[in-house]
Amino acid sequence: MAAAAVCAFAGAGYDLRRGRIPNWLSYGGLGLGLAARAALGGWRGEMDGLLGALAGAGLLLAFFLRGGMGGGDVKLMAAVGALAGTQRSLQILLSTGLAGGLMAAAAMLARRRVRRTLGNTWKLLRFHLNPRLRPHPELNLGAPGAFRLPYAVAIALGTAACLLLKTGWR
Repeated sequence: MAAAAVCAFAGAGYDLRRGRIPNWLSYGGLGLGLAARAALGGWRGEMDGLLGALAGAGLLLAFFLRGGMGGGDVKLMAAVGALAGTQRSLQILLSTGLAGGLMAAAAMLARRRVRRTLGNTWKLLRFHLNPRLRPHPELNLGAPGAFRLPYAVAIALGTAACLLLKTGWR
């Protein structure tokens, strides 16, 4: 979990400074997680790391395919999942979703775009009720002027929350 938090916070730092998460960090974290899990737990450990990576990246991949998230966030979550393992990866996803939602709400309020954001959310929900994985033609990260939330920060906060809960901090 500590290595997952280090990886997540490094990704958040890059995301805040550069608006991107470097591949060497995500792929390095993924490789380190799988290697460490194999060394410590054999094939069971390796499988736990692999399933953690898939669980971590799987849900975020759907958002990426629909144009709502960057690929770097998906790869970072795969690395965090491999380092944390399957069970912790799912907990981190829940914590990350909560942190990301709070960050998005704060940004919406700070930018004074409540009505516009709620309207766009309704448009996105209606558009994505169809089963095809494609971005909305206007409301996606590639659109000019699209607001980009540094989601690696939410991943770092979600990972930190799970680490603190695991260590018994209250």
